[in-house]
Amino acid sequence: MRYSLRQLEVFLATARHENISRAATDLAMSQSAASGSLKELENQFEVQLFDRIGKRLHLSELGNQLRPRAENLLAQAREFEQALANRDISGRLQVGATLTIGNYLAVGMIAQFKRRYPDTDIALTVANTETIAQRVADFELDMGLVEGELNHPDLDTLHWRKDHLVVFAAPGHPLYGSAPLTDEALLPLPWIMREPGSGTRQTFERAMHGILADLDIAMELQHTEAIKRAVESGLGVGCLSSISLEDAFKRGSLVPLQVTNRDFSRDLYLITHRKKFHGAALRHWMDLCLETTTE
Repeated sequence: MRYSLRQLEVFLATARHENISRAATDLAMSQSAASGSLKELENQFEVQLFDRIGKRLHLSELGNQLRPRAENLLAQAREFEQALANRDISGRLQVGATLTIGNYLAVGMIAQFKRRYPDTDIALTVANTETIAQRVADFELDMGLVEGELNHPDLDTLHWRKDHLVVFAAPGHPLYGSAPLTDEALLPLPWIMREPGSGTRQTFERAMHGILADLDIAMELQHTEAIKRAVESGLGVGCLSSISLEDAFKRGSLVPLQVTNRDFSRDLYLITHRKKFHGAALRHWMDLCLETTTE
């Protein structure tokens, strides 16, 4: 064989970091060793895997074509190594989740998975839908759990479970306990919202079609808890997943407002790269995700 698995590791780490020095650090190698390994791989086959622009290394057209195959070769090699060691389900998974899922669902699921498969290690990255989708597409994450609707050519999307958003306010808000709110009642309210690019914001904008341009978006925050605190302080009303509001409603620190003429339902999804090899750990993690669906 004219290439080594180590050379593939260097190639993939360089693709992730677009920098040979950071790739070397990631692999616990010297920069010269990593650079030599990559250069040897290219010279052996007389190819150019990266376009070198300043200090950054961008994948060439050929490099982009080979990256999924290299990712899968390494994943299969790791699974083969685990089988040789007579280990059942082990290894490290890189899982991404959007904020609502990451903060309110994923941690409990990881704990359940670790009880079943103690030799596994799951690293959780929490970000908005747009970021998680891109990192799965770039092979930086093994899979993602997202709130937003996606149409990405490199991603497989699997329906996971239902969810819905709830409009809420601080206790004592004059509209709490009143009849379902009309559009006219919604327009003058100051709204504390998630940032564009989040699945929650996407669902909110779809639900408010027709009046969205006339709403008063008073504040945009990247964190669910920050929005809840702002609403508790009387700065405006919010609209978040019911999953993230259950405890606050039970405590009475926040209260729901009735909005029945708008559709705040949405779907949650599992996403993976279309060309990614699904090792045993990833397959069992996906199975556990599907077990936890409520609908």
